[in-house]
Amino acid sequence: MNFKNNIGFLLVIILITNIANSQQDAQFTQYMYNMNVINPAYATADDDYINLGIIYRSQWVGAIGSPTTGSFFAHSSIADNMEGGISIVHDQIGDVVNDTNLFLDYAYILQLNETSKLSFGVKAGLSFFSTNFNGFVYSDPVPDPSFAENISRTFPNIGTGAFYFSDKYYVGFSIPNLLKSKHLDESSGIVTEGTESLHMFFTGGYVFNINENLLFKPAFMAKSVSGAPLSLDLTTNVLINNNIEFGLGYRFEDGISGLVNFKIMPNLRLGYAYDYTVSNLGRFNSGTHEIILLFNLSKIGSGYDKSPRFF
Repeated sequence: MNFKNNIGFLLVIILITNIANSQQDAQFTQYMYNMNVINPAYATADDDYINLGIIYRSQWVGAIGSPTTGSFFAHSSIADNMEGGISIVHDQIGDVVNDTNLFLDYAYILQLNETSKLSFGVKAGLSFFSTNFNGFVYSDPVPDPSFAENISRTFPNIGTGAFYFSDKYYVGFSIPNLLKSKHLDESSGIVTEGTESLHMFFTGGYVFNINENLLFKPAFMAKSVSGAPLSLDLTTNVLINNNIEFGLGYRFEDGISGLVNFKIMPNLRLGYAYDYTVSNLGRFNSGTHEIILLFNLSKIGSGYDKSPRFF
């Protein structure tokens, strides 16, 4: 069967992938800067500022119907030893599939010693999933029933995590979606099921002081989901004079990344990342672009004299 609108081909691939490998949560190359999206226990132990960020990712540029992801996230202390946050993540596949996730986070922090802390967190929210097949035109006389009906559904979900950190390093483990949900169904042998399974994240990073003007910042993120291979991201960044940061990343058997960000104001950073696809999908796209803005808002009106966190 041929589609006049070629986005249908990509959607079929995604639906089949959902059956075989389970649906994947949104992924980001600059994952170390929007940590509370995947881990509700993420904490800063900073009472003076609200940390905010916006990230936009355009994946597999040049492929018809390629996915785009936008996210807004905010995080702040709310009381002694307690922090809270909000994250909104919107995934879109062409003009066909929309998936928006809205979550609130809560973390409780334990002071282990003078330099390190351990926090435990929970997140709760809703996922809004919809499809729009109205633009499909078929060459076959009978339309494929897999695309015969538009879908609009809302799913509740909860998540949990732990985060061990100091001002030099962090290690985190989280499951941001504890509840499974079927986005699509299978009927009469037609494969149209997309099930969201548990995603487990293990993250870590360290800041090495090379000298007073140079910091070296390696980080990693491992993601595991039932039915799919382990996904592993390794990133190394260098921060110079607390002004400009650049680095390289590698997602095993998937892509190579280049990252850079600048301090454009004392409280504002702008970052960019480019992913070059090394898997077979690389033949069908020109890469992935990602832009991030990180902003610190003072809660006490004492000015903006602090740059966003190193992680």
